[in-house]
Amino acid sequence: MLNGKTIVLGVTGGIAAYKAASLCSKLVQRGADVHVIMTSSAKQFITELTLQSLSKNPVYSDTFDERDPEVVSHIRLADVADLVLIAPATANMIAKMAHGLADDMLSTTLLATMAPVMVAPAMNVHMYGHPAVVHNMRTLEARGVMMIEPGEGLLACGYVGKGRLEEPETIVEVVERYFANQQTVPRLLAGKKVIVTAGGTIERIDPVRYITNDSSGKMGFAIAEVAKEMGAEVHLVHAHTDVAPPAGINTIAVQSADDMYKAVLSLWEDSDLVVKAAAVADYRPASPAASKMKKSGETMKLELVKTVDILEQLGKAKTSQFLIGFAAETNDVERYAKEKLQRKNCDLLVANDVTVEGAGFRSDTNIVQVFDKHGLVEQMPVLTKHEVAKRLLTIASARMQGVLS
Repeated sequence: MLNGKTIVLGVTGGIAAYKAASLCSKLVQRGADVHVIMTSSAKQFITELTLQSLSKNPVYSDTFDERDPEVVSHIRLADVADLVLIAPATANMIAKMAHGLADDMLSTTLLATMAPVMVAPAMNVHMYGHPAVVHNMRTLEARGVMMIEPGEGLLACGYVGKGRLEEPETIVEVVERYFANQQTVPRLLAGKKVIVTAGGTIERIDPVRYITNDSSGKMGFAIAEVAKEMGAEVHLVHAHTDVAPPAGINTIAVQSADDMYKAVLSLWEDSDLVVKAAAVADYRPASPAASKMKKSGETMKLELVKTVDILEQLGKAKTSQFLIGFAAETNDVERYAKEKLQRKNCDLLVANDVTVEGAGFRSDTNIVQVFDKHGLVEQMPVLTKHEVAKRLLTIASARMQGVLS
């Protein structure tokens, strides 16, 4: 899968830098052309000669050490890369990336590249959880940088917790999976504008309490990711989720049903396909308290009013848009799905029984049935949510082109 791929491997100065030798070797064994850039701190842990011997390419660490007068080294590396992989990535390098600093060969190359960037953090458990580091990683994720989460275990500092560089074998698998996804998904949605909603909306009771649901956002995120792989311009509107949104996608973070409706409307007019995978609250507190409500008495009455029905409003407003709705049910799935499809004027309705193992909230898999106005289109077995997304968007693409699928 990595044959012909050029990977720029950035190695930064943490004890986990020793794993870069194994990672470099495994990438080369899989067919990648690996070019290593080291920070000065990384050279305190592992030598240039080691990585040069394993990569079969010169190793760079000094921005001003220009070896070929015909090119600027960091620009050439930035241009030829199919992927820039930073492993290990220290808190310092992550901060530089988040703030656009360029004071060494690696950070300068990162600013110059248009290639996808993948980061494998490695640091002390408390550093990894520090608000500044968390903020910087979220900033990078919002820009499309892909994160490989560190593992948990005994760290070099003596602490036990999250922060250990993921094993080289796993990092290579992630890299291969990334390129596999790029190659295997047909660009069925090239030139299309797609809106995807994901996650569970939050309806505030007071500043510290709210009504929500069990949606993890994983299904919506998978759809957004696959739509991007299929060539679409994707806009992801997400509420509360268990996981970070996929890299490289335009995202709008919202809380309430009303927030989500306004965000979708701002993108609606020139959209081609809208997939409403979010679990939107049906009701909200009539009068959210401005300050924390105190306990008083054995019971409390909470008055709820209906939220805006986003799917129904879009169904009424659509002209040329192709609209896909979702229905999470616990019984009579087909009957409720058909009723919802007709009532909300959807083109397709994806339904699942969330009580069935492998199909519920927070799962990495799903078991769905896809309906149109004529009835069942496809019943899918247990599949990863990524595979469900592929099948669903393939059906949608065919329908949008006037071909039944």
